[in-house]
Amino acid sequence: MKNDCLFCKIVKGETDTQFLYEDDTLVVFKDKYPHRPVHLLIVPKKHIRSVNDLQTEHENIVARMILKARDIAKEVNVDQEGYKLLFNVERGGGQVIFHLHLHLLSGQK
Repeated sequence: MKNDCLFCKIVKGETDTQFLYEDDTLVVFKDKYPHRPVHLLIVPKKHIRSVNDLQTEHENIVARMILKARDIAKEVNVDQEGYKLLFNVERGGGQVIFHLHLHLLSGQK
């Protein structure tokens, strides 16, 4: 984990962020600046800078993120109305925090 990475600090419990879910691989929490009524972040505990930094060894982490997003969508009752899963990649793709994370978005703002 990186010392200056906000998501690493969140994962380590150094902020007041409340997790909707946590296991050995990832955490899920509400986005502090939501773009939709439902805006959750699925974040691996392992620091991976970006999609561009993924290695073959990270396949299970990415699959786990997507499957957990599906499960969480059902838990927050947006699985039937619809939701979007989004990875922002690098600054030009909208990535602001350089720790891999998946957005789960639903509802209109």
